[in-house]
Amino acid sequence: MYPSPNSSPDSTYICPARRGKHKIFIGMAPGVGKTFKMLEEAYQLKQCGVDVVIGLLETHGRKETAEKAEELEMVPRQQVNPNGVVLTEMDTEAVLARQPQLALVDELAHTNVPGSQREKRYQDVEIILAAGIDVYSTVNIQHLESLNDLVARITGVVVRERVPDRLLEEADEVIVVDVTPETLEERLRDGKIYAMEKVEQSLQNFFQRRNLIALRELALREVADNIEEDALEEASNGTKTDAPFCSIHERVLVCVSTYPNAIQLIRRGARIAGYMHAPFYCLFVDDPDRFLTKAESLHVETCERLCKEFGGEFIRAKDYDKAKAIAEVARSYYITQIVIGESQRSHWKLILRGSLTHKLLRLLKNIDVHIIGGKGSGVM
Repeated sequence: MYPSPNSSPDSTYICPARRGKHKIFIGMAPGVGKTFKMLEEAYQLKQCGVDVVIGLLETHGRKETAEKAEELEMVPRQQVNPNGVVLTEMDTEAVLARQPQLALVDELAHTNVPGSQREKRYQDVEIILAAGIDVYSTVNIQHLESLNDLVARITGVVVRERVPDRLLEEADEVIVVDVTPETLEERLRDGKIYAMEKVEQSLQNFFQRRNLIALRELALREVADNIEEDALEEASNGTKTDAPFCSIHERVLVCVSTYPNAIQLIRRGARIAGYMHAPFYCLFVDDPDRFLTKAESLHVETCERLCKEFGGEFIRAKDYDKAKAIAEVARSYYITQIVIGESQRSHWKLILRGSLTHKLLRLLKNIDVHIIGGKGSGVM
């Protein structure tokens, strides 16, 4: 996207006919260092010859941030005059006219003052991206639309300024700027986030330790989810076939049969999925040459009903080779944990044909297999 560090700073840049690339710096709360990190990376690119401008920056009186910004060109803000009061916003048209390679836009969730051409700052960013200019921007996790109600329950604060989740999904890169809650509290007490007179009030409200812990987890999980969704999409499109898919989140598959203990397996698998906050699946493999008895059919229906009661998805497959069918489903659903019953085959059959468990272990890599013992455990 940009010249390498060895490129000449005087080399001519020709803007390609493409949409600009968007990199978002996200954090759990104000003060984690999103803006500073954005400025730091932008300055390094400038040193490599990239044409960088600041489209909009909010320093909030933070000395280190203001000093870092002095190293970069800043596009003057435009004045907006609603109701006779002069306010300033990003001059999007001036950024477009300047045509830099990279524009920095702070506080993506900001609502523009009445009288601005667009209601939200992220809409200005989309205009800049459409013009082929790359954008670095910042946002806090509590501003995501889908998390609004959850953040309100956690913190007791209703966040008014929000951005659609699609911005993170469409971004070319999302960087979590992460610090511990203890570090953030220390910065707050040192007056590096808000003025000293606001510190105690902030610590008693939004910046309570439990709030920061929960918001940090949300930020890390949100980005992890996006990474996994991208990996799943690449895997389904066949764009990455040279390496095995590594799931970030757990997924539990219970293998059931016509044995009575299948009910126990489903309950055990549901508990495992609950502990892991994982999606839950149950699989029954039919033998194409064998018809189920009425009692067996009712048993499988009971298994399906119980699976769905636990919030799981029930899958049916037909195959002569049960291990092969289980392995195919496990790969298709990116399973990380398999629950099966202890084999019911006789000692001689195990010697002659091998157990389902041994076959699965040969077929599957990087999947944990839980073998549940007990009378009538449910695996042929």
